[in-house]
Amino acid sequence: MRQEKIIVDLPAAQRGTIALSSMQYALVALTILTTPVTGEDFTRLRELMVQKQIEARGVRSPEVLAAMRTVPRHLFVPSESRFAAYEDSALPIGYNQSISQPVIVALMTELLEARRSDRVLEIGTGSGYQAAVLSVLGKQVYTIEIIEPLANAARARLESLGYRNVTVRVGDGYRDWPEAAPFDRIMLTSAHRRSRRQSSINSSRAED
Repeated sequence: MRQEKIIVDLPAAQRGTIALSSMQYALVALTILTTPVTGEDFTRLRELMVQKQIEARGVRSPEVLAAMRTVPRHLFVPSESRFAAYEDSALPIGYNQSISQPVIVALMTELLEARRSDRVLEIGTGSGYQAAVLSVLGKQVYTIEIIEPLANAARARLESLGYRNVTVRVGDGYRDWPEAAPFDRIMLTSAHRRSRRQSSINSSRAED
């Protein structure tokens, strides 16, 4: 098994240089997070996420990488899942929904090619994590969630974290958001069956 050397700044009693394989990464995260956790711990895990999961798979946009390094993913998952927030997997957020795998968020964001002047529509708010990432890149983000408790929680979360350029709406993405249109970019992150069959929104990019 290929070994990679990662320097992990653990509490004083555990400090040292640890040789890790990719499979052992989760154990390092668990070691950090079973001790008193600081913002710096999550920042280190977020940096590892970007380097090993996102850059390593070909995402190159400096703006997208910066956004993924900035948005605190652990604050968009249930508290009992925070230790796993930066792992290479989707996580449940309730109501049979999940927060997407970090690399999927990054790839979709890169493909969207949002600019600072863009008004972005997202269909499927979920936890609000993707909307937060988009808000770093675009001028204004409008996001629709059909599950009311998820929409309300995402709205409160985004407001508490200072994402002032995100507007959350409870509703069916199939019906679009005509009073806020037009949009420069559209991202479809979730769809129920009717939306998949009938929605005219069939691309993650609006026409230039």
